This record gives sequence, structure tokens and C-alpha cells, in this order.
Amino acid sequence: MPRPVSDRAVQDTIIRALADAPFRGSPEWRLQELANQDRVDRFARFLARHFYHERLVHFFKYSRALARTTGRAPEAVLTNAGFEALFPTLVLGSRASAVAVARLGVDHVRGGTTAGIPYMEELLSYGQAMMVVESGARVWRDGTPDETKHQNQWSAPMRVEGTMLLDLTYDLPVVLPQLLQPWTEVPQPPREPTRLLIARSRHGRVSVARTTTAIATLFELADGRKSLEDLARDAGLRPAELEATLEGLVDIGAVRFSTGS
Repeated sequence: MPRPVSDRAVQDTIIRALADAPFRGSPEWRLQELANQDRVDRFARFLARHFYHERLVHFFKYSRALARTTGRAPEAVLTNAGFEALFPTLVLGSRASAVAVARLGVDHVRGGTTAGIPYMEELLSYGQAMMVVESGARVWRDGTPDETKHQNQWSAPMRVEGTMLLDLTYDLPVVLPQLLQPWTEVPQPPREPTRLLIARSRHGRVSVARTTTAIATLFELADGRKSLEDLARDAGLRPAELEATLEGLVDIGAVRFSTGS
């Protein structure tokens, strides 16, 4: 006889089935017969479309602002066959699913009218990076120390998985706010090489920062093995500059300090 629905384990299993399509199709789930499969599938589709609608609208808002020119809103892909085909593989919140859905949105907008928007590909890459970086596991309750205050007692800094460096040929940060304001002609950014660092804090806040060569070099060198002295030397930073740069990278979630073994 099945356990009562008030059982926390049963509730957790049902919630997992709604969010995790591979689990929902597994014998482990089906043999438990905890809920009507058709109803679960319908509700799971509703949740998935709502979940990714919010993310496509938010993270692709600048591409979306150009929809009256391109004829393509990113979130429209959620009603297309491509999303339906993806549905059996989706795990809400996972990085793999974020990559797949973001790619659908990019391909959909790319198929519209992009003449007169020479930076459209970079704008789509920006939205895609934001959506992917936001995905993945996060900390819901904070009980860890402030890493920047303990860095002398901790091991060498290391890059946080999922953080992205985005190299652009246009200075997108200049044009982004203009796209969200009223315009008659498509705003154009300066053609100027720009590097952005996109990171997510442990609690899920996504940050974008302009990145100098020194900062990018420090980020790429932070492999969890190099000492602070090694990093300062290789990145060409003075100790005070290194400390300030690391503090900024830790604050936005691009770098962390792990305890020594």
C-alpha cells in the first residue's frame, strides 16, 4: 500500500518527477505509482514552459527589445517543435538544460531579420552566457565564512566552474540600456574590443563586469594550485592590487578559496 501523500519522502519524489524528465520516465518513478502519469506530464510541461519563459525573457531581454526589427522574440521558441523534442531530457535548473534551451532561443532569433544589427550575434552570445551562468546548484542557506576575510588562512584561489569570459568586438555595455529605451533607429554600439566576465554568486545572483587583461589573466591563472605570490607575479599585479582584484572576483562569484587538504 502506498505511503500517505503527507510523507515528506513522497512529496520530494513527486517534486523531483515534475522537475526532472529523465527521472519521470524511469522505472524507479513509474513503479511507485504515486500519481497519474498523464497529469504529471501535463503539469511538468506547464512548469517547464513557465520556468524557461521567465529565463528567456529576462536573460535575452536585449535581443527581445529588437523583436520589432528581427520579428523574433526568444521566448516564442517554447511553443515550437524544438522545445517539445527537448522536453523528455529537461531537468529544470540544470546547466545542461539551460544550454539546450538557450541554444533554441538563439537559433530562433538568428533566423529572423538581423540586417542593420551587426552586433546581433554578440548580443545573442551575451544572453546565452547569462542564462547558462545562472543555472546550476546554488546555496540556499548561508553558513560559510566570508572567504575574502580568511584568504591568508586558506589555500590558493581557484576559478568557479561556470564563470565565463566573453570576448566581443563591440562595446555592448554602451548600447544595452539604449535598447530598453524608446528608439526609432536601431541603436549602435562602438566597434571596440570588449571583454566581459560573467559570474554567479553562490546564491544565484548573476554579475557582469568589464575585465582588463590583468583581471582576465588572474582569473585564468587561478587554478587552486598557484600561491598568491605566484599569481601576483604572473598577472603583473602588486600585492595590494592582487588583494583588491581577488576580493572583487570573490564577491561576484568568479573565484573562490578552498580549504587546504
